[in-house]
Amino acid sequence: MAFDTGADCHEMLKHAAVEDLSFRMILLTHAHPDHIADLARLRAGAGAPVYVPENEPVPEAEVIAHGHDFKLGSLSIEARLTSGHSRGGMTYVVSGLARPVAIVGDSLFAGSMGGGAISYQDAVRNNVEKILTLPEETILCPGHGPLTTVGKEKRENAFFAARFGR
Repeated sequence: MAFDTGADCHEMLKHAAVEDLSFRMILLTHAHPDHIADLARLRAGAGAPVYVPENEPVPEAEVIAHGHDFKLGSLSIEARLTSGHSRGGMTYVVSGLARPVAIVGDSLFAGSMGGGAISYQDAVRNNVEKILTLPEETILCPGHGPLTTVGKEKRENAFFAARFGR
C-alpha cells in the first residue's frame, strides 16, 4: 500500500520496481496539493485503487468514512477521521506488525502538530482522542518530518504533554 504521493512519486515507483513490489491500494490522508500532487502518475504506475476521506473527494478515488477497515494480508488498517488541519484528514492505524503504526498525515508532527486551518479545537481534540490514545509504542508517521511515537509525543510535545501530566 502507498500513503499519499507527495510532489513526486518517482522514487516510490522506482523502489517498488527494483524490489518487485506491487501496490494493492493507495490511501490518502487528505487532499492538500503537497500530498496528492503526483496522484495521476502513482495511480497509473501502481494500478491500484485510490481511497480518500469522504470530506475531501478526489476524482477517480473511492471515498471512505471514519471507521472504514481494510485488510491486506495479515495487516488490518483502520481509518480514523482526524480533521482540523483539513476537513477530512484521515489517520490510518495499521496493526499486524511487530508494533502498531499510524500514518497521521498532517494531523501531528514530531514535537508539533499540523495547523488547525479548518478548526484548531478539532485538530487538538482529534489528536488527543484518536491518535494519542493509541499504545505508547505506536510509531507515528507524519506527512512531513521524522517518525516519532505516541509515548514520545505524550511526554515531549508542547501541544499535548500537559494534558498527559508530563
